[in-house]
Amino acid sequence: MQYAELFIHSAHLMATMRGYTERPACGEGMSEIGLIEDGAVAIRDGKIIAVGTTEEVRAGGWVGPDTMQISAKGKVVTPGFVDPHTHVLYAGSRENELSLKLKGVPYLEILKQGGGILSTVRSTKQATDEEIKAQTKRRLQTMLSMGTTTVEAKSGYGLMVEDEIRALRLIRELDREQVLDLVPTFMGAHAVPPGYSEEEFTNYVIEDMLPKIAAEGLAEFCDVFCEPGVFSLESSERILLKAKELNLKLKMHADELDSAGGAELAAKLGVISADHLLQASDDGIAALARQGVIAVLLPGTSFNLAKNSYARARAMVLAGVPVALATDSNPGSSPTESMPLILTLACLYLRLTPEEALMAATINSAHAIDRADQVGSLEVGKLGDVLILDIPNLNYLPYHFGSNPVEMVIKRGTVVKHY
Repeated sequence: MQYAELFIHSAHLMATMRGYTERPACGEGMSEIGLIEDGAVAIRDGKIIAVGTTEEVRAGGWVGPDTMQISAKGKVVTPGFVDPHTHVLYAGSRENELSLKLKGVPYLEILKQGGGILSTVRSTKQATDEEIKAQTKRRLQTMLSMGTTTVEAKSGYGLMVEDEIRALRLIRELDREQVLDLVPTFMGAHAVPPGYSEEEFTNYVIEDMLPKIAAEGLAEFCDVFCEPGVFSLESSERILLKAKELNLKLKMHADELDSAGGAELAAKLGVISADHLLQASDDGIAALARQGVIAVLLPGTSFNLAKNSYARARAMVLAGVPVALATDSNPGSSPTESMPLILTLACLYLRLTPEEALMAATINSAHAIDRADQVGSLEVGKLGDVLILDIPNLNYLPYHFGSNPVEMVIKRGTVVKHY
């Protein structure tokens, strides 16, 4: 037998999320987080080789004389957080828009004035590759420090094909150059740039951008901002059908600002995830449940926009929709990298329980980026992505906000952050 290289033991509680690798948790399953008291996990060659109580794993013969042993006594152990919706690659910032929001100026009006996404497009175009990567690396390091070990990263601050290819190339480079695993999504349909009508830009995305993006092989997913005033249901469907034809997996920004049938379209197309969903209708929620589409909810965006409007997560859970959580890390509507904060907001405003929120931030989030076979739970064969949280119980995680509960981050079996 080959001994483990790393043995984490004596955890007061270990949340494994076991049993949901084949399909995401939904309904009552959202609370079944696979708790083990006095938990332990053994890792070798970057992957988990044993999970159980400390006594069980020791008795299995996995711990040898050279095994690195870490006590988690009095602590909580979980899988690394998975962040399935971010716009983390960009240059510049948009703190100047805060005063406009405080005055009640709607986002779409800020966009029409050349702010919003278009402002970040300009900043990103003007920055060098090195500047973009340096700024993005700082954000990724913050994510890592707060327990995120896998991140979806979208393009979308280029809007022209050369700039979108550049963004996706930089995401691939960053994936190689730092610890976090990045999952690339093409989102050229993020906004309609000046000089184009919606129809003209939709045709450009379909006829010019998508074939070139697919040929480069730089993106795994295609996303679209499906919203009245941005991309209509018809435009969104055309873009996503072309992406599917080119073997890209599908995601959607849907029903964030208006109840406009985005959830229904997501179900019709069978996308992997529909994201935001603040204004999703009852029929839309039911359709998502029937098709097993994952609802990626972004309470940080609602909190930052201060509209006192949040996605109806309880209704989604009761309907059987698998729910995931993400930061939506971006310079305009959610300038945060903190998944612990998102869990707090999910409990306070989405009305998820701590168990449901943790499920939504780990294995369900992994399903939302098609990585559930690799990450999101502590099970044999999965990557050794593990957090040791300096908290006495699970309730304390969302309860004590504004601080970092992460004592240690283990990525692929290697301690990468220790506080």
